[in-house]
Amino acid sequence: MPHPNDPKLRSFIPVDPSSDFPIQNLPYGVFSARGRTPRVGVAIGDYVLDLCELEQDGRFAFAEIGVFSQASLNPFMALGPKMWSKTRARISELLRYDHPELRDDEGLRKLVLVPIGEVKLHMPFAVSGYTDFYSSKEHATNVGVMFRGKDNALQPNWLHMPIGYNGRASTVVVSGTRVKRPRGQLKPPSAEAPHFGPCKRLDFELEMGVVVGQASKMGEMLSEQQAEEMIFGFVILNDWSARDIQQWEYVPLGPFQAKAFATSISPWVVTREALEPFRLHGPAQQPEPLAYLRQAQPNNYAMELDVSLRASQMNAAQTICRTNFKYMYWSSVQQLVHHASSGCAMNVGDLLGSGTISGPEKHQRGSLLEISWNGSEPVTLDGGVTRTFLEDGDSLVMRGWCQGDGYRVGFGEVEGTIVKAE
Repeated sequence: MPHPNDPKLRSFIPVDPSSDFPIQNLPYGVFSARGRTPRVGVAIGDYVLDLCELEQDGRFAFAEIGVFSQASLNPFMALGPKMWSKTRARISELLRYDHPELRDDEGLRKLVLVPIGEVKLHMPFAVSGYTDFYSSKEHATNVGVMFRGKDNALQPNWLHMPIGYNGRASTVVVSGTRVKRPRGQLKPPSAEAPHFGPCKRLDFELEMGVVVGQASKMGEMLSEQQAEEMIFGFVILNDWSARDIQQWEYVPLGPFQAKAFATSISPWVVTREALEPFRLHGPAQQPEPLAYLRQAQPNNYAMELDVSLRASQMNAAQTICRTNFKYMYWSSVQQLVHHASSGCAMNVGDLLGSGTISGPEKHQRGSLLEISWNGSEPVTLDGGVTRTFLEDGDSLVMRGWCQGDGYRVGFGEVEGTIVKAE
C-alpha cells in the first residue's frame, strides 16, 4: 500500500492543487450537518468524510468502536500513535482513485461525503490545559527592544529554555467565534492610579498550537522521541492580547487577564504525520541547550503563514503579515520536553501555543505590537484606513500551509471578529 504522504497519490474526489485538503493531508475535525450530531470527520477537497458513518458501516474494524461518534477527538487520540497511523493509512486507502471500495459504492459515498459548505465546524478537541510559549527569537527581540532597549532585548534566561506561562483552557474557542473586547485594569504611564475599562490596545498573536494526544505521568521526564510521539497534530492559533492590560499587570508574574479572555484555533487538526515531509532543522541554538533539551533530529517545519485584516470600514481583507514557522528558535518538541521536565503531568488534549511567530523581515512580524512598533508606526490599509491596534468590527484571518510538489498541506483558516465590550 502506498504511504499516505506519497506525493503521487490521488483521490477519486477531484482536488484543486491550491486546496488545503488533498489526500496527502487528511486533517481531523468535528462537524455536524444534515441533522447529524457532532462527530469526527476528515477534510478532503471540498468535502468532509464522515468517519462516524464509516465506523458504523464496519470500515474501521481495527478501531475501538465509537471513537468517531464523539464530539471530540480526545477518545481517538487516546488510542495512541500506532492507531493514528493505521487509521490515516486506512482513510487514505478508502479515498484513493484506484481503490474501488468507496469509489464504486454510490450509496455509501452519498452518505459519508458531505459538501464542506453544508457543515458546521466545532471545537475539534476538548482542551485539557493550555500553555503559551514565547519561542520566536525575532519576536522576543523586537518586544525587548521596544521596552528595554537594544542592549537588554532578551532576558538572561531566554536562550537557555523555552519561556512560557499557563493560560486558560476555558476560553479557547474555534474559528468564527466572535471575540468581545476585554475589560481590565488600565494605567497609562501618565496616570497616577489605574482605572477599570475596555482595552484600548487590542492585538493578535500569530501562533501554531500543538495538540498533545498522549498523557505522561506526574514525576517523569520526557525524551525527545517520547515528546514527538505524544504530539497528535497542529492547529493555527491566535492568542488575542490586551497590550494595555498586560503592561500594567505583567510585573512580576507575567500575563494574566491580558491573555485569559480568548484564544482562537482553527477547526482542522493537521496530523504530525502529514507534516513529516516538511520537517527541517531550526535556527542554530547558541549557547548549546542543556542536555535534556538537545535535539538529534529536525523538529521545525517549513510552513507558510499569513495574516489578513479586514478593518470595519473595509469590504475586503488585506494581508499584513507573511512569515514561516521554520524561524522558531525553540521547537514544539523542546517545548513539550521542557514542560514535563519538572515532573509536570501532560494530558490528552493539552494545547501548547508556540508563541508569536515572527521572521527577520518587517513584513514577517506576527503581531500588531511589532507591525506598528507599539503604535508609533500606524499600518496604512486600502482606502487610507489606518490601524495601530484592533478596533471594534475588525476581522482577522490567519492561514497556514506547507507546499508540496503539486499539492499543499494546509490548515484552512482561523477567523475572529472583535465586538464591542458591553
